[in-house]
Amino acid sequence: MKIRNLALVLAAALLLAACSSLPQRPGAGLWHGGRLFIATGNSTGVYYSIGGGYADLISKHVPGYEARAEPTGASGENIRRVASGDMDIALTLADVAADAYAGKGPFEGEPQKVVALARVYKSYIHLVVRKSANINKFSDLRGKRVSTGSAGSGVDIVSGRVLFAGGINPDADIVRQRLSLPETTKSMQSGTTDAFFFTGGLPTPGISDLLKSSPGGFILLPLNSLLQPLMYRYGPIYAGAKIPKAAYNTPTDIDTIVIGNFIVVSPDMPEQLAHDLTKVLFEYQPELGKVHPEGNNYDKTTATQTDPIPLHPGAARFYSSG
Repeated sequence: MKIRNLALVLAAALLLAACSSLPQRPGAGLWHGGRLFIATGNSTGVYYSIGGGYADLISKHVPGYEARAEPTGASGENIRRVASGDMDIALTLADVAADAYAGKGPFEGEPQKVVALARVYKSYIHLVVRKSANINKFSDLRGKRVSTGSAGSGVDIVSGRVLFAGGINPDADIVRQRLSLPETTKSMQSGTTDAFFFTGGLPTPGISDLLKSSPGGFILLPLNSLLQPLMYRYGPIYAGAKIPKAAYNTPTDIDTIVIGNFIVVSPDMPEQLAHDLTKVLFEYQPELGKVHPEGNNYDKTTATQTDPIPLHPGAARFYSSG
């Protein structure tokens, strides 16, 4: 049963049990009874860490509300679940959000009704290869077993775009594996996967653990040569950046590609709640930074840059208040 539906059934049962003579139960009059669910991503990814930290901030600092972070298949699934009402808040890659809002790509003909609270930190596209697989440059991926992320996830979508940009058909020129990050790292260690893509903040816990498990056995390859073809086709939603050597203790910085991340909600969310959820992101940002370093990497000057996803009116009111 879906998270939201289960919560509603439990709430209804409590209401019947508490009928007539008992005082009004806590949460009455609050949106969804004061219970909020945050759609995140793989349990070893940054979305899950940031989402868990955000849930704690909401529970501590938004009166009457309790939030919980849920592991998911990430961006694509997250947006669908917020739009359907099964989740209340979601983290998503900007490119996936743009497709979802416009009803394009994997959302063809099915535009998703979501609005944004904020643009937050950037996600870095990682290409990790197993050294023994003899993959020294991007074109060496041909014929290899490559994980492109959970099916329908933001990683899966951007992996396909990057492969096409490099002249590799992801469904014909590689053995495509659609695995979650925990599944992928296990498969890399066992030798049944040769390379994988992942988009995430720095450092991504699952990737850190993999690299530490076999020093020198896994390598990050640069992707900067593919930025121009990506931007030519999809616009400035993608940008160039470096994965600093300190992130994963690599010999040098790694040139790669970055994508923005949005926090999205339903347009049906009450304005005051959306305002308060946005306020918490900034008023208690140092606490989120203690959960994961990427919690420090966003600010008000760029938070409103969520085009084409409109800001929720409550979020817009927060930013306009100074």
